[in-house]
Amino acid sequence: MVKVGLLVRLEAKPGKEAEVESFLRGGLSLVEEEPDTTVWYALRLGPTTFGIFDAFADEAGRQSHLVGKVAAALKEKASELFAQLEIERADVLAAKLTDGS
Repeated sequence: MVKVGLLVRLEAKPGKEAEVESFLRGGLSLVEEEPDTTVWYALRLGPTTFGIFDAFADEAGRQSHLVGKVAAALKEKASELFAQLEIERADVLAAKLTDGS
């Protein structure tokens, strides 16, 4: 069961929206290598607003993700792609997970 998560809100720099979308789509292959990342979604919330939601069984899994390849890529591209980047820790109160990829 997932117990903790991360909610990341990303605002693309003007003209960088397509690059942000491509970057997020590419993140899936990196996160698939993380066995402790139970849930990972890359989202488009508006014309320039994007997000990531991921969840983990425990704090160790969340910490592992925060020092993993996706986090490193996000930090590397932050100044180039994002006008704003906010990472919030979340506690998962309830969840329904199925294998319905």
